[in-house]
Amino acid sequence: MAAQPNPLATGRPVYVVDGARSPFLRARNKPGPFHASDLAFQAGRALLYRQPFAPDTFDQVIMGCVMAGPQEVNIARVISLRLGCGDKVPAWTVQRNCASGLQALDCAAQDIASGRSELVLAGGTEAMSHAPLLFSTEMAAWLGRFSSARSPADKLRAALAFRPVYLKPVIGLLCGLTDHIVGLSMGQTAEILAHRFDISREQMDSFAMRSHLRLARATESGKLDEIEAIYDNDGNYYDHDDGCRPDSSMEKLARLKPAFERPFGKITAGNSAQITDGAALLILASEDAVQKHDLPVLGRILDSQWAGLDPGQMGLGPVHAMAPIMDRHGFDSDDIDYWEINEAFAAQVQACLRAWQDPDYLRTEVGAGKAFKPIDEERLNVDGGSISIGHPVGASGARIVLHLLKTLQRENARRGMASLCIGGGQGGAMLVERVE
Repeated sequence: MAAQPNPLATGRPVYVVDGARSPFLRARNKPGPFHASDLAFQAGRALLYRQPFAPDTFDQVIMGCVMAGPQEVNIARVISLRLGCGDKVPAWTVQRNCASGLQALDCAAQDIASGRSELVLAGGTEAMSHAPLLFSTEMAAWLGRFSSARSPADKLRAALAFRPVYLKPVIGLLCGLTDHIVGLSMGQTAEILAHRFDISREQMDSFAMRSHLRLARATESGKLDEIEAIYDNDGNYYDHDDGCRPDSSMEKLARLKPAFERPFGKITAGNSAQITDGAALLILASEDAVQKHDLPVLGRILDSQWAGLDPGQMGLGPVHAMAPIMDRHGFDSDDIDYWEINEAFAAQVQACLRAWQDPDYLRTEVGAGKAFKPIDEERLNVDGGSISIGHPVGASGARIVLHLLKTLQRENARRGMASLCIGGGQGGAMLVERVE
C-alpha cells in the first residue's frame, strides 16, 4: 500500500463550523412519523436558524440517501428548497450505501479544497421504516397484460390468469440489505467475520451491551447536544435516540435467537445495528467563508479515503480505508485521540479491531507495510454506536463525523478518525482534527 498524496492537503483548508442531527428513531414494524426529507428539514431548520448568514448563501447542498421516497426524488433538492436555500442554490444526492452521509461530506470537502465552493450544507438522511413494499415481477407482468386487454373476452382471460401468489410483496428493505452479487445478507457477512476471527457470541453481546450503556450515560449527562428535537403532525415531540436500552444485560442478550444463520449462528438482533430513521447535517466552509461570516470552527477535515474489498467480508472495510490515511500521515493508533467505527454489527467492529493489528492481514489484503497498535476501546465509540443509536444508512456517516468533532471539542483532544463498512464490499474513512 504505497502512500498516495493527501487529496485534501494539496488544496485549501476545509472547516466544519456547525452541525445538527435529528433523534434516531427505531423502526417499529410500521412507517414512522417522518419521511426522510422531514427528518433533514427539521434538523436543518434548527441548524440554519442559528447561523449569521442567510440560507441562500450556500454554494450547494449535498445529501446522502439510499432509499428516498417517490415524492423525494433528488432528496437534497427537496430539502434545500424546504430550508429556504432558494432556487439558485444547486443540490444533489449521493448514494454509497452505508457511507452515503460520509460521501456527501467528502464531496463537499473536495469542492471547497479545490476552490469550487466556499460554503456547503452536507449530510445524510434516511427513513428506513418507509422502505417500500414492491410488487413481484409476475404481478407487474399480469397488471400489464390486464391493462392492455381491450375486449371483454380478453379482460376475462387476463383476469382468470391471476394467481394469489402474485400478491406476495417484495420487501424493499430486505432486498437492500442483501448483496445480490455474492448472495449474502449483511448479517451473513458478519457471521463470516465472526468465524474467521473466532469472535464468540458472548464477546459480541458484551460489545452490544456496552454500546447501550454508553449511549444511556451520554444521554443522561447531556453529551449529545447535537440532537435537535423534532415534531410530528400530531404535536408529539422526539428529543432523544429511542432505540437505547439502558437495562441491557448479558442475560437478556443471551436469550435472543440467531437472526441470519439458524440455529447455530451468533449474530442476533441484539448485537446488530437497529433499523432506524434519522438525519444529520453539517456546514462546511472555506477559510474565506469563516472569516467573511465570522463563523466558529468546530474542526477541520484533514483527509479521506475509500477502499474496496470482498463483498462477502464487507465489514472489514474500515481497516482498508483507515490504513492508507494512517500511512500517508505516518500515524500509529496512539496518534488518534478518538475513533468512531460504525457499529453495523458487534462482530464486524471486533473483526476490524483484530485485523487492524494483524500483520498478515494488513500485508496480504490491505497492502500495508506493518500492523498497527491496538485501538484503545475506551476511545472507540465512547458514547455508543449504531447498535444502540441505530443505523439509518444514509445518515450514519454524517452522524459519526459530527459526533467525533463534538467529542474532540468536549475532551480538548486533537485528532479523530471516523469510518464505516459499506454493503457491497467497500470502506470509507475520514480524518478530522479540532481547531483552536
